[in-house]
Amino acid sequence: MRYGAGIWPGLLADKLFDEEVYPVCSPALLRQNRRPRRPSDLGGLRLIHDRSVDARAGFATWDAWLEKAGAKDVETKRGLRINNSAAVLQAAIDGQGVALARSIMAHDDLAAGRLVRLFPEVAFPSVLAYYVVYRPECATLPKLVAFREWLVREASERQAL
Repeated sequence: MRYGAGIWPGLLADKLFDEEVYPVCSPALLRQNRRPRRPSDLGGLRLIHDRSVDARAGFATWDAWLEKAGAKDVETKRGLRINNSAAVLQAAIDGQGVALARSIMAHDDLAAGRLVRLFPEVAFPSVLAYYVVYRPECATLPKLVAFREWLVREASERQAL
C-alpha cells in the first residue's frame, strides 16, 4: 500500500481510499478554550503542522485549508512542527493544539472520542489517496488477484462506515 497521487513508475495502482483533510483537537483543549466558531478563530490556538507529507506532492497545508475555509489572515508560520503523521495526531490528542488531520488516520481517534473534528462544513478533499500497488507482470498471479480483490472489498466496506 502506498499513499500518494497514484502514479509510481513501473507499477500499477488501484485506489483503495480517498481522503479528506480537516482540523481536529482534543476534547480537553475545547474545555480549556472556547470552541472556535469559525475558521478564523483558529488564530488564537496553536496549530500543529505535519511535516512528513510534502506539500509539493499535493497534500493540504494549513495555508491551503485556511484559504479554502475563508480564513486567509490566520498566522500559520507559528506552531508545533512534527515530522510524523501519527505523532501529529498524538500531539492533538495530548492537547498540544489543533492538527490538520488525514481522515483515514484520524478515523479511530474520532470514533473513540480522543479527537473532535472542527468545521465539518468545510470539505477539503485531498488530491492524495491510498493505493494498492504491484508490478504489471504480477497482475494476473492468482494470489495477487485474490489479495487485491479482498483488499479493495475491505476498503470499500470501511469507506462506507
